[in-house]
Amino acid sequence: MNVLKEVRSLIRKDLILEWRSKYAINSILLYVVSTVFVCYQAFKSVDPTTWNALFWIILLFASVNAINKSFVQESHHRQLYYYTLASPKAVILSKIVYNMLVMLLLAAIAFLVYSIIFHNPLADPLLYLCAVVLGSMGFASVFTMVAGISAKAGNSSTLMAVLSFPIVIPLLLVLIKLSKNALDGLARSASYDELIVLLAINIVTIAISLLLFPYLWRD
Repeated sequence: MNVLKEVRSLIRKDLILEWRSKYAINSILLYVVSTVFVCYQAFKSVDPTTWNALFWIILLFASVNAINKSFVQESHHRQLYYYTLASPKAVILSKIVYNMLVMLLLAAIAFLVYSIIFHNPLADPLLYLCAVVLGSMGFASVFTMVAGISAKAGNSSTLMAVLSFPIVIPLLLVLIKLSKNALDGLARSASYDELIVLLAINIVTIAISLLLFPYLWRD
């Protein structure tokens, strides 16, 4: 119960800091909207397969820009202060939950803008939205874990790219297959395996973060 209170307090702190500055979220929203507009100016109209691929590319790079700052913006003195107040599990869990909220907001805006600017070819919008939600949560959990590791290794962006690549690629492959099923309007029973795999990736990633981060936090 104490950990849950710490998580709530840390999430509330991140929300208050973000609300005061609004710099990061506004810059990421600008990136999403401008990228969609540039894609529209370049392609005008695209087939459903390209529509799907472009959306996930935009969301992937938006998630990298949004989550990369999770630990970079925390100074060494602030991290030491957190060390005296909260457990490492509460710190990493609060970061994951906060980044999931940010990604869900960004994904909703990106999907809305993308659907307005480009023609929406979805045959099963509800299934596609499930893919967007699970994909956003997957990106948040994966990149938060990797950002925590790279922060303890000197905030190396190269290390973050190397570590996240083997995890993100399988996640993207499953997401593309699931979203393709939604585009084609296949029976939802045909997508149960992909939904289970996405849930499993999210659960395993969060579990590994909770197990690994306390050892990194001690350093």
